Amino acid sequence: MDRTVLITGCSSGIGRAAARAFREEEWTTYATARDPADVDLDGCKTAALDVTDPNQVEMVVDRVLEETGRLDCLVNNAGYGQYGPAEDLPAELFERQLDVNVVGPHRLVRTVLPHMREAESGTVVNVSSVAGRVAPPGMSAYAASKFALEGYSDALRTEVARFGVDVSLVEPGPVETPFRDRVDDELDTLERTAAYESVYDTQEDGSLISGEDSPFASTPEEVADVILEAGVSTNPDPRYVVGGFAKTVALSRFLPDRLRDRLFRLAEKL
Repeated sequence: MDRTVLITGCSSGIGRAAARAFREEEWTTYATARDPADVDLDGCKTAALDVTDPNQVEMVVDRVLEETGRLDCLVNNAGYGQYGPAEDLPAELFERQLDVNVVGPHRLVRTVLPHMREAESGTVVNVSSVAGRVAPPGMSAYAASKFALEGYSDALRTEVARFGVDVSLVEPGPVETPFRDRVDDELDTLERTAAYESVYDTQEDGSLISGEDSPFASTPEEVADVILEAGVSTNPDPRYVVGGFAKTVALSRFLPDRLRDRLFRLAEKL
């Protein structure tokens, strides 16, 4: 059976690896990015897709359905990290973070759901982060977007289960991708308040736990394998935490809030 998947954010990293993984399983794979020239994947169909553009969202989904007549899996992977202390984040940067990381997936979901409902089958895989379970200082906007995606996915999962549609979250920790480069670029645009210098220092020295060179980092292929598992399963888990570091951080949410806060302050000092 020829199954079809639509994946966002395939110019590099997790999205690119996920497209390869689905294609190796002989799925018809639509790999999208803002600039399709960045997507050079043998055997995959490509398309320009900016998840903040409703017209592009509709055009791409319409193309998939016209060419294949079906859409079995949507992988919402496109996103980026806006870091920095909350006081230094202009509202427009906060809004842009939410538009890409939360509203973007919603645009795709709204567009594909009527077809999945009619087929009484389909899977939505939302790529979140362990920062959607535990929010470190200096990551208020990014954590807010991922916490929102987690809540959104939980509500959506129960809404569409009656129609045979599954919803899963994939929650990686650090991954060996260029994600950190965009984080650093966004940090450089902020007008810094001196009172938060230690927060900036922690974020700028944070490659140990969030950069591609982190000893705790998973490979994009490891994350892609989990995305594929969620996409092909007839009964996928609601959540998949990827990597030992991510699993440890996720467990820390069960600590008392004050204790977790003290640990963050200690880490900042160190």
